[in-house]
Amino acid sequence: MLQSAKLIGAGLATIALAGAGVGIGVVFGSLINSVARNPSLNDQLFKYAILGFALTEAIALFALMMAFLILFTF
Repeated sequence: MLQSAKLIGAGLATIALAGAGVGIGVVFGSLINSVARNPSLNDQLFKYAILGFALTEAIALFALMMAFLILFTF
């Protein structure tokens, strides 16, 4: 019973990884759209896109860490 609850909890914790994938796609899709509108701001927009990527990826890593904590510590 406990093992099945751990597996279900870890599976639910990994749902955030799909959201992070969508978020990364939105960040870089917006970068492409913005550079297409104003190519002179390419360097500044790329820095903002990398910041957005890093923050979105941090959320994904937190979700993955929670899934591993559920699986291997409880």
